[in-house]
Amino acid sequence: MALLMTKTSRRTPGSSLAQHRGFTLLEMIVVLVIIGLIMGLVGPRLFSQADKAKVQSAETQVRMLKGALETMRLDIGRFPSDQEGLQLLVERPGDERLATRWSGPYLDEAVPADPWGNPYQYSPKAAGDNPLTLFSTGADGKPGGTDYDADVGYTPAQ
Repeated sequence: MALLMTKTSRRTPGSSLAQHRGFTLLEMIVVLVIIGLIMGLVGPRLFSQADKAKVQSAETQVRMLKGALETMRLDIGRFPSDQEGLQLLVERPGDERLATRWSGPYLDEAVPADPWGNPYQYSPKAAGDNPLTLFSTGADGKPGGTDYDADVGYTPAQ
């Protein structure tokens, strides 16, 4: 005959179901409060770094766009007009005289928006010592401003 052996669970003396349940509500609340305090201290510093990174990114993109505009000016003999705008960096001009000298596209992709999602402001008018006006309106999307709302790039003389 086959002998069947069954495994029985044994409880050790003094053990109860309460010891096997997990965390108590009080322990969970304490952990959440601690996490909240840490985020209250660390969060503002992280967001500050993100704002700085956006300003630095805008500065870099303005320099990149200016370089592309200067390269195009060497090819066609002028900067784009107000009507042509930055789009002339990626689209062949309709004027056949310009189209034969245009060696673009001068950007690998479409004209980028600034880090806040707004279009870059461009004008062929000089901005101080720079032969053109090219800037981002900053975090607020409005000309002027201070701190992270300040314009970034080659702004027109105020």
